[in-house]
Amino acid sequence: MDVSAVNAATQSQNAAGAPQTVDYQSFLRLLVAQMKNQDPTSPMESTDYVAQLATFSQVEQSVQMNAKLEEILAASSLSQASGLVGREITSADGTVTGVVSEVKLYADGVVAKLEGGEEVIVGPGVVIR
Repeated sequence: MDVSAVNAATQSQNAAGAPQTVDYQSFLRLLVAQMKNQDPTSPMESTDYVAQLATFSQVEQSVQMNAKLEEILAASSLSQASGLVGREITSADGTVTGVVSEVKLYADGVVAKLEGGEEVIVGPGVVIR
């Protein structure tokens, strides 16, 4: 089977910044196209199709598991951040100290807003009492 046209189309899409994810329906369309265009004198074994389907299923499950783990991590971060409210915090350099009135959770970390209005990035070296 000649896949050079498929490879060229895929490379041009990837170069254009198109997403590199394939959903289940796209995979099935690709599998059917592969079956239609295979060499009739040397057909692909059915076990190869099953292996491809199993591999795709494993990848799809891994993607779903990663999404669930990200949700768990976000929930854990939120739970830990809420535990800071009402506690005294000192910045890593020791210049800002106060009681935490609210916590802001960002993708790259946690910022504690103090009762005086100052903000402290919660990270290494921060003291919480």
